[in-house]
Amino acid sequence: MEKNWYVIHTYSGYENKVKANLEKRVASMGMQDKIFRILVPMEEETEIKNGQKKKTMKKVFPGYVLTEMIMTDDSWYVVRNTPGVTGFVGSSGAGSKPTPLLPEEVDAILKKMGIRDKKPEVDFQLKEQVKVKEGPFADFVGTIENIDVEKGKVKVHVNMFGRETPVELDFDQIEKI
Repeated sequence: MEKNWYVIHTYSGYENKVKANLEKRVASMGMQDKIFRILVPMEEETEIKNGQKKKTMKKVFPGYVLTEMIMTDDSWYVVRNTPGVTGFVGSSGAGSKPTPLLPEEVDAILKKMGIRDKKPEVDFQLKEQVKVKEGPFADFVGTIENIDVEKGKVKVHVNMFGRETPVELDFDQIEKI
């Protein structure tokens, strides 16, 4: 059995409660080997109120929670009977197993949230000279000052107008010189 990502439908406004309830149920029922991550997809939104910029976290899919799990009768039952869950998205009827998300759908959602599913290969080192391949700083050369493997990002200092300027980039936006 392989683990996949599934979409759970919840009562609107209960997404975080469902996540907390499901995490408790996984722990109390010993399902850690079948139900892994539970996410409420969020993204940062900037709104202007009374002339002030304010960053808030907004649910990307209100009424839905994602869970990474191995679909068995037991794991299906645990999720399905969690308070606030109305069902799985992609199941064709009562008792039928749902369809998992495609890997590229999961990658897009996780990337939007700043989470990388697969740890990128890191063969960069601090203080190493790199060239920016794409984006507004394409063709600039800079020095790596920080590497964040979790987020797949590096902070590179590029020389712009005679000044060292820190720029945050994805691993795939830079290359070794």
